[in-house]
Amino acid sequence: MKELNLPEYSFRITDQGKTRMILDVQRKKFVKLTPEEWVRQNFVQYLIREGGYPPGLIGIEIPLIYNKLKKRVDILVHNRKGQPVMIVECKSYDVPLDDPVFEQIAIYNMKFNVPCLVVTNGLRHYACRLKGEGEKPEYLLAIPLYDELLNMVK
Repeated sequence: MKELNLPEYSFRITDQGKTRMILDVQRKKFVKLTPEEWVRQNFVQYLIREGGYPPGLIGIEIPLIYNKLKKRVDILVHNRKGQPVMIVECKSYDVPLDDPVFEQIAIYNMKFNVPCLVVTNGLRHYACRLKGEGEKPEYLLAIPLYDELLNMVK
């Protein structure tokens, strides 16, 4: 897999027939190693190891229904009360982070109403803080540490 703009982490990767699989420690199972999954697994490790995010408060591929369509949020972070506080949308490293990606995460946020949104393709990462309805998002210079994220909620 491609080297990402994240620290290097080690993973359990295995082959099942012709399919490469990676251990998702959050879901406690092996999943197909696609470029998007590579980005997701690396970004989760980044949140935990560099950002101080508690692993038990990070959900992976959380289902939601939008306009009668089944969707999945790549990463959903909760606070210690179990309330969602951040959505992360992961794309393959060869997918540009353009308007449709931001529209996708905005749609997901209609259900969760979190104060922080992040999009990443492993090479570029964008985070924004949502202050209130009708206000423009504030783009952040860095992905917030978990404690900083919790301060956004107050």
